[in-house]
Amino acid sequence: MTQLITPQLVSLDQNLGDSPADVIRFLAGKVAAAGRASEVEGLFADAFAREQKTATGVPGGIAIPHCRSVAVTEPALAMARLSQKVDFGAKDGPADIIFFIAAPEGADQEHLKLLSKLARSLIKKDFTAALRAAATGQDIVDLVEGALADKPAAHAAESAAPAAEAAPARAASATGPKRIVAVTACPTGIAHTYMAADSLVAAAKEMGVDLQVETQGSGGFTALDPSVIAAADAVIFAVDVDVRGKERFAGKPVINAPVKRGIDEPAKMVQEAIAASSDPHAHRVPHFGAEENAEHASEAASEHFGTKVKKVLLTGVSYMIPFVAGGGLLIALGFLLGGYEIAGAADKILGANTLGSLPTEFPAHAWGPLGAYLGAVLFKIGALSLGFLVPALAGYIAYGIADRPGIAPGFVSGAVAGYMGAGFLGGLVGGLLAGVTAHWIGTFRVPRWLRGLMPVVIIPLAASIVASGLMFLVLGGPIAAITKGLNTWLSGMTGVSAIVLGIILGLMMCFDLGGPVNKVAYSFAVAGLGAGSVANQAPWQIMAAVMAAGMVPPLAMALATVLNKKGFSLAERENGKAAWLLGASFISEGAIPFAAADPLRVIPASMVGGAVTGALSMAFGVTSQAPHGGIFVFFAMNNFLLFFGSIAVGAVITAFLLLALKRWAVRKPVEAEQTPVAVAA
Repeated sequence: MTQLITPQLVSLDQNLGDSPADVIRFLAGKVAAAGRASEVEGLFADAFAREQKTATGVPGGIAIPHCRSVAVTEPALAMARLSQKVDFGAKDGPADIIFFIAAPEGADQEHLKLLSKLARSLIKKDFTAALRAAATGQDIVDLVEGALADKPAAHAAESAAPAAEAAPARAASATGPKRIVAVTACPTGIAHTYMAADSLVAAAKEMGVDLQVETQGSGGFTALDPSVIAAADAVIFAVDVDVRGKERFAGKPVINAPVKRGIDEPAKMVQEAIAASSDPHAHRVPHFGAEENAEHASEAASEHFGTKVKKVLLTGVSYMIPFVAGGGLLIALGFLLGGYEIAGAADKILGANTLGSLPTEFPAHAWGPLGAYLGAVLFKIGALSLGFLVPALAGYIAYGIADRPGIAPGFVSGAVAGYMGAGFLGGLVGGLLAGVTAHWIGTFRVPRWLRGLMPVVIIPLAASIVASGLMFLVLGGPIAAITKGLNTWLSGMTGVSAIVLGIILGLMMCFDLGGPVNKVAYSFAVAGLGAGSVANQAPWQIMAAVMAAGMVPPLAMALATVLNKKGFSLAERENGKAAWLLGASFISEGAIPFAAADPLRVIPASMVGGAVTGALSMAFGVTSQAPHGGIFVFFAMNNFLLFFGSIAVGAVITAFLLLALKRWAVRKPVEAEQTPVAVAA
C-alpha cells in the first residue's frame, strides 16, 4: 500500500496566510507536487467546497480539511504546522496543526480506514503534543505512521462495556448506569465521523455512561446489535447526512445535532441524552407511521403556504413522470415498428391476432406482419401507461398532502377528471381536493377501536366520495371547458404567436433545470400530447420544442468544457463528459453541477440558448410524438435534422455566452481568495 505521508508532504513552522483557503490551497499544491493529484485547482475546489459545508476545526488547535476528489490519483496526507494560527471554525480558537486528507473519488476501503484512524488519533493530547514538539518532517512522518500502526481508539461495542464498568457509581441509578447508543456520520465519512464517535465515547466513559456508537463512514459501517438498541435509554444522532436505518431507533428519546458538535461538546450531548431518557416530553425518533406523519405535520406547519403547494405539486409531477416517460417511449417504439397508422389499428390487430397468428392486413409503413403485431403491442402498453398520467398526478398530489391515506381518493379523483375531459388541470384540482379532504378527515378524534380502520377504509372512502363527488357535480365541467378552450387556442397558434410560445417554453425549461418551473413546462407539453393528430399537430410541436430546449443546457456545458478546458475544474470537465449523453437523452439535470457552482452565469446563458432553440423548433414546425428520449426517439419526429439543428444552435449560443461571462463578468469570491496566498509567500 502506498505510504500516505512523506516528508515532502510536511511543512513546519511556516506562515501560510490568514484564511483556511490559503492553507488548503498550499497543501493541495503539496499533494499535486508529490504526484498524488493531477491538478491543484480541482483538488482545492473540492476541498474548499467541503470546508464551506462544515468547518473542519476541532478543539485543541487542530484542523482536518479533507475531501474526496477526482483530481486525487493516490491517497495522500499533507501536514502543516503554522507559525501564524488560522481560524478553521473551532470553538476554542484558531488552529496551528493542519492535516489535509486527500482521497480519490473511489478510494479503497483500507486507505479510508487508515485516514479515519489518523483522525481519531488527533483527539489524543499526547499525540498532538508530540506533533508540536517534532523537529523535522521525518519526525512527523514517524509519529503519524506510529498512530496508524496502533489499534484505533476504542469505540462502539469494544469500548462501551468497559466504559460502563469504569465508574458505575457516577451515573448509577436504581437500575444501573444509563445506556445510550449513538450514530455519527458526515458527508465525506473520513474524519469527523470517527472523531465524533471517539469524543462521545470518551465523554461517556468519564461520566460512567454505557455508550455504544455506530459510525456510518465511507468505509462502510457495522450496524449496532438490535438488542443493544432495544436496551438503550436514549439515542444521539451526531450527523450531517441522513441516518441509515433510522427506523431501528423508533420510539427512543433522541438528541439531534451536527457531527461537529459531537467533537466540540461531547459531554454536553451525553448529558442531554441522559436528561432526555427520563423526560416523557423529550423528542423521540418517529415510528414510521403515525408518529412520522405527526413530525412531518409539525415541520409543515412552519412552511409558507406557497412552499407547501409547490412541494405537493412537485410530488405529483415527479411520480407521474415515469408513467409518461415509459409510456411515451413505448408508443414511439410502436410507431417505429408499426408505422404511424398503428394508433388506429392497434385494437383491431390485438383483438384478432396473436404471436402465432400474425395479421394479414396491417399499416403500409409497418415492418411486415411481425412488426405490425409487435408495434400494436408496444403502442397499446404505452397508451395504457399514459392513461395513468392524470390519475397518478392526482394520486400523488394527494399523497403529498395526506400521505398514504390520500393515494386512493387522489387516483379516483384523477380518473374522474380524465373521464370528464378535464385533463391535466382537472388532475391538479382533483388531487388537491382529495389530499385536503383526506388530511382533514385524518384529524378527527375517533375511538381507539376505530383507529385501525381509518387509513385503510374510512379515509379513502369518505375522501373519494367528497373529492370525486365535487369533480362530478361542480368542478369537472368548468375545468373540462377550460381545457378544451386551451387546446383549441393552442391548435390555432401559427406564425409569430407559435414562436413566442416556443421562446416562453424554452425559457421555462432552462430556468431551473429540472425544478418546478421546468416541470410545469414539461407537464404542460405532456398533458396535451394525447390531443395531437395529423390534423392538429400543435401539441406535437409543443412537445418537440420543450424536449429540444431541455436538451440545450447539458449539451452546452459539455461543449464549453471542450472549448475552454482551463476555464473549468477537473471535476467540471468530468461532469462535462457525462453531460454529452445526459443532454442527448433529454435529461436537463446534467447541467445542475455547473449551475450549482456558478448559477449567475450558467442559468442566464442556458435560458438564452433554450429560448432560441424553442423558437426555432416552433418556427420549423418540428413535431415529436414521444415525450422523452432526446435524439434516441428520432423516429417519432417529422424532421429530425431540423430538430437537431435547433438544438445545436441553442447549445452553441449558450456555450459561447457562458465562456464570455466567465471571462468578462465579475470574478467569483473564491478566486479572489488567491491573493493572500501570494502575499504570504
